[in-house]
Amino acid sequence: MRMRRLGWAGLEIEAGSERLVIDYVRDLSPLFTGWKSGEGLATPSGKVTAALVTHLHRDHTDAAALADVLTPEAPVLRPAPGHGDDVDNVTTLPAEHELVLHRLAAEVVEPWSTREIGPFRATAVPAVDGLGDPQLNWVVEADGQRVFHGGDTMFHGCWWLIARRFSPFDAAFLPANGAVVDAPHLQPPSPFPAAMDPRQAVAAAEILDARYAVPMHYEAEQPDKIAGYVEVSDPEAEFRLHAGRRARILPVGEWLNLAHATGNSAVAASSDHKL
Repeated sequence: MRMRRLGWAGLEIEAGSERLVIDYVRDLSPLFTGWKSGEGLATPSGKVTAALVTHLHRDHTDAAALADVLTPEAPVLRPAPGHGDDVDNVTTLPAEHELVLHRLAAEVVEPWSTREIGPFRATAVPAVDGLGDPQLNWVVEADGQRVFHGGDTMFHGCWWLIARRFSPFDAAFLPANGAVVDAPHLQPPSPFPAAMDPRQAVAAAEILDARYAVPMHYEAEQPDKIAGYVEVSDPEAEFRLHAGRRARILPVGEWLNLAHATGNSAVAASSDHKL
């Protein structure tokens, strides 16, 4: 199994001749009005068997992008709709409408539920969204290897439950920008991060017993995404500092290859060819 960072929280996972994506987006401008179009994002390397979605914020669910890369009737596994009225769900309604507009085969899944899709075994696990919207994280297994995708979860108390059921992990992709959010519909605002900061991400990686910890959900070249969204100044450097030997920095568009060698995992990165 190998995987490729697609930018922000997007991930492509390949096993055999099939691939799935997690939180793949192509256009972040509906949410991040300051995002420079065409920068910091990559597209999947071919048609996609399935899509996994951690939550329905527009920087994690892009129905138009998914419609272009998914095979016909490919499943889109997603968390439940938000609770309450349109004000409560203001950050998820655009993606909800787009999923319907593009007629994607979206399926709501609950935490701890598992789906077998081609060579992949995908399990939804608990996560906590910093704005109060439903969120899942994902455990994906194939070729005897296991990876974790953390969306943009906060640090929470289910890490040990996930670890007990699935650890060790060959790789864990974890949000690390520690964004503090001041949103009009969430007042008074919280002074605390709505997604894990580098130190919290590393703590999660240690609990999950991840051989390689890969930071994501940050792009240094996009400093001014939107008013009221303040990130850690240098997530990558701080992540390296705390993660030590676990740290694996994966540039956007590069592959991380996991291969069994005498029972151990070996990792290599490649920008355009399989190792």
